[in-house]
Amino acid sequence: MKMRDLLWAERRKLRRSNILLIAFFAVIMVAIIVYAQGQFSYYGKRYVEVNEWYMTAALSLGSLYVLPAIIALTGTYIIQLEDQSDTMKSLAIVPVSLPRMIRAKWIVTAVITLALYLILFLITLTTEAILHFPLLTPSGILSFVKQYIIQGLSLFLAVSPIIALAAKMRKGYWLAFIFAEGYSFAALFVGMQPTISAVYPITAAFHVSGYYKTTPTQMLLSICSLAICGTLTVAIFHQLKQES
Repeated sequence: MKMRDLLWAERRKLRRSNILLIAFFAVIMVAIIVYAQGQFSYYGKRYVEVNEWYMTAALSLGSLYVLPAIIALTGTYIIQLEDQSDTMKSLAIVPVSLPRMIRAKWIVTAVITLALYLILFLITLTTEAILHFPLLTPSGILSFVKQYIIQGLSLFLAVSPIIALAAKMRKGYWLAFIFAEGYSFAALFVGMQPTISAVYPITAAFHVSGYYKTTPTQMLLSICSLAICGTLTVAIFHQLKQES
C-alpha cells in the first residue's frame, strides 16, 4: 500500500476513536487554566493585562505540564490501535508493510501534535486580540506562530522514544502518559542549569523554538539532543518490526 493510502486509513480509524476529543479537551483546559492564572495581580496589574503574556504562558505551561503526556498518550494509542481491536492478525493476510504502517502512524501523531499547538495558538491569539488588539503586530504574531510550530514538532521528537517504548508493551498507552508527565515535570528542575537544559529533550525543545534565549552552543546541543531522540525512536521501531 502507498503511504497516502495508509495515512487515509489511519485518519479513518481515528474517526471511530475518542482519543482526539481527549487531546482537544486537554488543549482547551490548558487555555482555561492559564487564563485563570492570569487573573492574579502583580503590583496591582493582572498578568493577563500584560501584552502577549497569555500567549507566552500558554506555550510554556502547556509544554511543561500537559502536552507531552497528551502527545505520548495519543501516539501510543494510535500505534497500538490494531492490537487493541485485535486486527493485527487480519493484517497478516493483507499486503501491508509493517514498517511503512508504523511510519504512517508516526506521521499522523506528528500532524496531531502540530494541530494541537496551532489550536492553542489560535485560542491565545483570539484572546490577545480581544484584550490588546492595538498592541498586536504582524511581526509579533508571526514570531509566535514560528515558536508554537517549532515547539510542537520539537516536543514531539522529545516524547517519541516514550511512544516507541510503550508501543513494545501491550496496552501501555496509559503508562506512556504517566511516564511522559514525570519526564516533562522533571524539566522544571533540570532547566535551572543552562547546559543541562540544552541537553534535556523537553527543555531542548524550548531552546530550539526560541522560547529560551540561547547561545549557538546551546542551540547545537539542543538540536543534537532532539536528533538523538528521533534516532532512538527509529531504532526501537526497527526492533519492534523484527519482533513482529
